[in-house]
Amino acid sequence: MQRFLQRYFGRFWLVLGYAFLYTPLLFMVLFSFNSTRQDGRFTGFSLRWYEALFNDHKIMDGLATSLQVALVTGTLSAVLGAFAAFVLVRYTAFRGRRLFAGLVGAPLVMPEVIIGLSLLLLMVGVQGALDWPERGLLTIIAGHTLLGMAYATVVITSRLREMDRSLEEAAMDLGCRPAQVFFLVTLPSIAPALAAAWLLSFTLSFDDVVIAEFLSGPGVNTLPQVVFTYARRGINPTIYAAATMIIAVVSLSIIGWSLFTARRQLRREREVNAAQRGQ
Repeated sequence: MQRFLQRYFGRFWLVLGYAFLYTPLLFMVLFSFNSTRQDGRFTGFSLRWYEALFNDHKIMDGLATSLQVALVTGTLSAVLGAFAAFVLVRYTAFRGRRLFAGLVGAPLVMPEVIIGLSLLLLMVGVQGALDWPERGLLTIIAGHTLLGMAYATVVITSRLREMDRSLEEAAMDLGCRPAQVFFLVTLPSIAPALAAAWLLSFTLSFDDVVIAEFLSGPGVNTLPQVVFTYARRGINPTIYAAATMIIAVVSLSIIGWSLFTARRQLRREREVNAAQRGQ
């Protein structure tokens, strides 16, 4: 009995955990093909909600807005996070370093409601003084960048601390200028961290509804805002269809990247083995 528990108990809880996480997604995908609006009973297979999805201008406009905001936010967050990480890791001897580190990391522990409300008050004050900017795409990007930069800084900071500084020193000893050292040695070394920071910031921006709700203006709504508005009104399988499309795109992207990485690793191992046989 004890051997049975040791062998299968962990697997049981693992399967139970995955079932708890993914069963609701499977049901949502299933009911996106339901022929009626009934949420508790599958009445037949139909693509009517996918047709309704592509004819729903609010959802499609919200998707376009979310993609624009997320793309710009991911890029700005990665760049600004890299600057902040370099300041925290490489330039440690300056006054106010602890204050700077606290300000950069504050959005990580601050509730998004507080962040959104404070940014709303700031934007209203700036708009009253300068008559700019109008609440909309630009203000949402600013709010999401504030949040994404904090996460990007953490990711890039950890990579910079693990990086071997002797590579940069060797490049400088060989005659490279600081700019050449950065682009030829430092940037390729932290490129995976930059990519991870960009993806994390992109996902946070695309998923956010709280900050966007405070900073959006008339006629400018992100996809999460549209979905949240539809969910208030009751069952709408069009939302299920939109979510299923997003799940499909994300899943195919992950599978494609995994296959590409596996093939590249296999090719690298073959090249190493061929080089060893050649010696």
